[in-house]
Amino acid sequence: MIELKEISKKFGNTQAVKQVSFNVASGETLVLLGTSGCGKTTTLKMINRLIEPDAGQILINGKNVTDQDPDVLRKGIGYVMQNIGLFPHYTIAENIALIPDMLKWDKAKTKSHTKALIEKLHLPESTLAMYPHELSGGQQQRVGLARALIADPPVLLMDEPFGALDNLTRTSIQKEFKALEELRRKTIVMVTHDVLEAFELADRICLLDKGEVVQIGTPKELLFQPINDIAKNFLAGQRLVLEFKVVNIQDIWCYLPEEINYEGKSETAGLSIWEAMESLRKKDGDELFVSDASNTVKSVNFGQLTTAFNQYRNAQQHE
Repeated sequence: MIELKEISKKFGNTQAVKQVSFNVASGETLVLLGTSGCGKTTTLKMINRLIEPDAGQILINGKNVTDQDPDVLRKGIGYVMQNIGLFPHYTIAENIALIPDMLKWDKAKTKSHTKALIEKLHLPESTLAMYPHELSGGQQQRVGLARALIADPPVLLMDEPFGALDNLTRTSIQKEFKALEELRRKTIVMVTHDVLEAFELADRICLLDKGEVVQIGTPKELLFQPINDIAKNFLAGQRLVLEFKVVNIQDIWCYLPEEINYEGKSETAGLSIWEAMESLRKKDGDELFVSDASNTVKSVNFGQLTTAFNQYRNAQQHE
């Protein structure tokens, strides 16, 4: 869907991006991760030509973006930014309708699409008559997402979309983001410096440092198969929490106790270790029943869970 071929960009004497290459498959979410100044936002903005590259090629659906009219290109790409960029003197309805108006939709179509979207984003219909300053930060971010999604673009670019929100609101919107049906069909490139956010939302992560790609891979690959010390050290401070979140029951299945006969309610083996621990905590440490794809059921308590997890970690480190 998206292909970058040796993209480079300089600002004065500063090499912001140096020969960056990656592919993003249709329907995939790729997160550009790194510290401030690593080139991730510059890379993102070159995809929709908000910044023009000095060298290299960017293809969307096999077409070079530099061969396309920038305005036409951007109408087919949703864009969500950290500061949201809502027009303060426009109502929320008018802000969301910007792209439909450019595409010359009739008013009824715009209104029906807007209403359906804000319902899914948990915004009351009364919000549409309000102005941005009357909304909370979380509500404004939902409006920014609605505006980016209203015309159903196949590609969505997101630049630190949740960075200005408090942790509680950010966690809530991230869950809504993952659950939103409209996003499951989209090819998404997202920028963040938040490691936990990247691991929560990404199918794959592109780790950048000083304008260059350090490593591209799934969250598990970055955790258990770091390509060098830069990749290893970048995740070191949060490694254990990240492992709890990306490793699931299915991964440690062979290290858990033997299967049992049980016909009651059980959790799926797709449950992460973090989620399983949360479930056990709510049960005050009692056993948790989990089942795999073949409906085999196992019972596990906190001690068995942590023992199996540590055995899995040791196996990964020795591969």
